[in-house]
Amino acid sequence: MNRQLRSEPIPFIDLGAQRRRLGSAVDEAVGRVLNHGLFINGPEVIELEQKLAAFTGAKHVVSCASGTDALIMVLMAKGIGPGDAILCPSFTFCATGESVALTGASPVFVDVDPITFNMDTASLKRGLVTARNAGLKPKGIIVVDLFGQAADHDAVAAVAEAEGLFVLDDAAQSFGATYKGRRLGGIGNIMTTSFFPAKPLGCYGDGGAIFTDDAALADILRSIRVHGQGSDKYDNVRLGLTARLDTIQAAVLLQKLTIFEDEIVARNEVAERYAHGLGNVVTVPRVVDGNTSVWAQYTIRLPRGDRDGFAAALKARGIPTMVYYPKAMHQQTAYRHYPVVDGGLPVSEALSKDVISLPMHPYLDEANQARVIAAVRDAVSA
Repeated sequence: MNRQLRSEPIPFIDLGAQRRRLGSAVDEAVGRVLNHGLFINGPEVIELEQKLAAFTGAKHVVSCASGTDALIMVLMAKGIGPGDAILCPSFTFCATGESVALTGASPVFVDVDPITFNMDTASLKRGLVTARNAGLKPKGIIVVDLFGQAADHDAVAAVAEAEGLFVLDDAAQSFGATYKGRRLGGIGNIMTTSFFPAKPLGCYGDGGAIFTDDAALADILRSIRVHGQGSDKYDNVRLGLTARLDTIQAAVLLQKLTIFEDEIVARNEVAERYAHGLGNVVTVPRVVDGNTSVWAQYTIRLPRGDRDGFAAALKARGIPTMVYYPKAMHQQTAYRHYPVVDGGLPVSEALSKDVISLPMHPYLDEANQARVIAAVRDAVSA
């Protein structure tokens, strides 16, 4: 395939290029699983958990079937249920609030920072008042590391400690990022992530993991992921799920993990080229000093309102775009009846109208990225 053809469509995420780089390694890894036949809880699952722990610095890793299951499992382990409130950002993928609602508890939506798109702690504090005024008991905070960058974990932790709440880090988009020099997952809180194929570290189906330094919590999570089993699978001591990570997916992730560090470097190089080429025509994302991002998405804010026209102009030149997210959670039908922080969510609502994401992956070469940059500049100036 000639990557230099200007008429060739540019992939939004290029899993094919990654597949070519890995060569036969994935096929051979999957073949080993097919040969040993341990499709559930096989040796690759144990090996993956060990390597994810070493990568992040977490003491315990519990793999599971999806990022959403990971969130639900933690909430179940914490005993969250009806009458409880979990504070969540509204500008995020629905799984964040969905996991809370599925336990019978209530998500209480708070606003985000206009620069980082992550939870605004002033709004978080107001959200606690909102929750109590609604007759709910605040129990925890789900903080999201959106688009690849860590939230302000120290600020959120300070609020949580003062209020006696637990913090759950939804790092579905940020696995591999660092906060103040430490990998997410190894900073002492509870973290979940997703291995959905489009994520920076993704498998070839659904998958997820939970990271914690709490041995007792890890034991409960391992029970929950297998129907709440106790001493054996017919001694169920709590309610649970079928939430195991398939051995084949673990085998795929083990191979992808071998090149993940290189891919993070490449993602940051792509982000730097975007910032240099677009910083004077659109609002480009900014990484907080001391942090790094894995750039799950490269999301810009447009200077004026015709986002559909902008997307159409890029599509005509073979360049895909995506909108994450056209509606904040509190604007979606399934979540409109849940509490919203007093004072509203103006930043979340503004972002949903003007953000748009550009192609981002480790294999976006300079020539094709120059096409994207030129098309963005032309569309903005038109």
